[in-house]
Amino acid sequence: MTQSTATPSFYSAWWAGVRSRPRTAVALLVALAGVLLLLLSRLLSVVLDTPAVHYALGGGLVGFGSTALGALGALFLRNLSARTEDTMLGFAAGMMLAASSFSLILPALDAGEAITGNALLAALVVMCGLALGAMLMLGLDRFTPHEHEHGGPCGAGCERVGRVWLFVLAIALHNLPEGMAIGVSFSGGDIGVGLPLTAAIGLQNLPEGLAVAMALCAIGMRPLWAALIAGATGAMELLGACVGIGLVGGFALAYPLGLGLAAGAMLFVVSHEVIPETHRNGHQTPATLGLMCGFAVMMLLDTALG
Repeated sequence: MTQSTATPSFYSAWWAGVRSRPRTAVALLVALAGVLLLLLSRLLSVVLDTPAVHYALGGGLVGFGSTALGALGALFLRNLSARTEDTMLGFAAGMMLAASSFSLILPALDAGEAITGNALLAALVVMCGLALGAMLMLGLDRFTPHEHEHGGPCGAGCERVGRVWLFVLAIALHNLPEGMAIGVSFSGGDIGVGLPLTAAIGLQNLPEGLAVAMALCAIGMRPLWAALIAGATGAMELLGACVGIGLVGGFALAYPLGLGLAAGAMLFVVSHEVIPETHRNGHQTPATLGLMCGFAVMMLLDTALG
């Protein structure tokens, strides 16, 4: 019989060396983690040491807090009529539509024209941003399992996810573009763009957070848990703000492009999710009146704070 002379692979030999000296390997791992942490802390200190980032994070916290505050109403309200819920969601949709127009698209067009010197080219840049935002939300809608109160489960793998988590994921998909809009709006360092948008999103999150918490109660969840979960989903606004501030940078046209992307994502959510949800119960008229009131309130906020 001949003895095999095959040499072990590099990975096998390396892993054998690690297993033979576990304490040294752990010490190296701890040292590398420490170095990485120090580098990360330095990077964060550089990134966070800008007013735009501070404004964006503050705006994300406003979105988070207002969602949580609205969700607390579920602790005191035992029932919310479908008509009232649809009117509240219509109000939120109106504010989102107006915010997309006044606080995102118009500043994007102005910034794009200032950079390119051409109004048509600026409009094309914003159109590209709108398309990117719509494609982003379309992809998330198709491949993220979620469920709305009356729409049934949808998204890849939805049959393997519990109904409560499907609702939570649906809320997260809704909150993400709002947070992105806040982050992008402050990325240019102009408070006049970000402040009215943040105020509008914070205001519309109050009835929206309540409506979400009540929807969770309607599927059998206890009010306290419904309020906590609906409020916690507002953290997606803070995450979205971080994503939004990170999208803009590197080249000048990224700012109007990012504003357009955030507007496209919000418009997709309003048209694809919110408005159809308000019309499922036959309350189209109060929902539409709520939408118009929300649009008017956002117009006033943009005029007063912009």
